[in-house]
Amino acid sequence: MAKDEWTAMTTLVVGASGATGRLLVEQLLQSGQQVRAVVRSSSRFNAPDLSREQLTVIKASIHDASDADISRMVDGCDAIASCLGHNLTFKGLFGHPRQLVTDVTRRLCEAVNLSEPATPVRFVLMNTAGNSNRDLNEPMSRAQRCVIGLLRYGLPPHRDNERAADYLRTVVGQQNTAVEWVIVRPDTLTDATATTNYETDASPTRSAIFDPGKTSRINTAHFMAQLIADDNLWAKWRGQMPVVYNAE
Repeated sequence: MAKDEWTAMTTLVVGASGATGRLLVEQLLQSGQQVRAVVRSSSRFNAPDLSREQLTVIKASIHDASDADISRMVDGCDAIASCLGHNLTFKGLFGHPRQLVTDVTRRLCEAVNLSEPATPVRFVLMNTAGNSNRDLNEPMSRAQRCVIGLLRYGLPPHRDNERAADYLRTVVGQQNTAVEWVIVRPDTLTDATATTNYETDASPTRSAIFDPGKTSRINTAHFMAQLIADDNLWAKWRGQMPVVYNAE
């Protein structure tokens, strides 16, 4: 779908000041979408030099926000995109909040459910190819299972990613009338200045541990923006966990 054919929507982006979140905000604004960007510090968020009336910057710690604040954030939104992640520092990896992504995903979905939207809100969660889709019983070598098990119990961010995805799969589920979801799984994230060809698959086509692929952040952001605005693409991937790879 061409960008000028996208459906006009309002999207809440959490983690908007992160490396991928900033790119997602830009992709959405370029397509004429209304964006509410939640950032912990506005000084770390370089707003794209586009039509500012499309963009509302909300300065808040999303994890510590009150239920009332979160309700106001989601009110009137057609979609929510989470690019939240843990900082790659000792405190970010092992400090609190250890369930940042899971807690925020749950609270946002609960707020949407309470708002009783007329049509389901689209929730797009950025996750990782290292997290398997247990709805599909994806094949995995014994060696990779061992490594994933060590990551699960030794590296809180990996466990957080798993639990956030499991919340959408098993609690929100496939029949929720208020929230529909897609979990986007990039592999090893890289930086690029422009989108390139990329492929999407229902399950990993290579080992995220022993033979990882690459996915640029801008391609990840592009796919997430397409999901939000393209009804046909959303229908294709709704309730699934597509993996995104840069095309080789």
